[in-house]
Amino acid sequence: MPEVLVRTERLILRRWGENDWPAFFRHTNTEPVMRWLGGVMDGDRQAAQRARVERCFRDHGHGFWAVERRTDGGPLEGELLGFCGLKRADQEGGPQGDFEIGWRLRQNAWGMGFAREAALAVRDHAFDALGAPHIIALTVEENAASWGLMLRLGMRRRPDLDFASAAFGAETIIVYSLDRAEWDALRARAAEEAVA
Repeated sequence: MPEVLVRTERLILRRWGENDWPAFFRHTNTEPVMRWLGGVMDGDRQAAQRARVERCFRDHGHGFWAVERRTDGGPLEGELLGFCGLKRADQEGGPQGDFEIGWRLRQNAWGMGFAREAALAVRDHAFDALGAPHIIALTVEENAASWGLMLRLGMRRRPDLDFASAAFGAETIIVYSLDRAEWDALRARAAEEAVA
């Protein structure tokens, strides 16, 4: 059984097992999911992505974790939903070495709050367990669902960090960020609201 890193109310975020990869690509390498991620990947691009994910774990001890739905009678129980996690930013032309949060879930898992639930857990893990001074996230302007989630994570738009790249099928990649002081303020506000 692959090592579990984080558990949430409905999800398990864990290391990858050998059998996860075929299911991951079958469910996420589709036109709707890949629309703003450079398009559907051929076999070579799939192999390159797997190698990048595995290299992140090998080099840094963390990466984009497999996201599995817990077995609790809910929708998609026990299924691999996609990935969510942290890697070191390495996109050519962009910020280098920063903790970069990212996610990709299969289409039939959209609209149920799974991406937000996973990303909140990963955000907190970045600061709590990994001691990140800040995290960034990358997307394109057209991908409103993605940057909308970045806003819900408490991140703010950083146009000063935007960079030119065609990697996601657009001319410019836009950047959002959240630093430790901002995260501390979010946690303090949440604790106050919980008491009120």
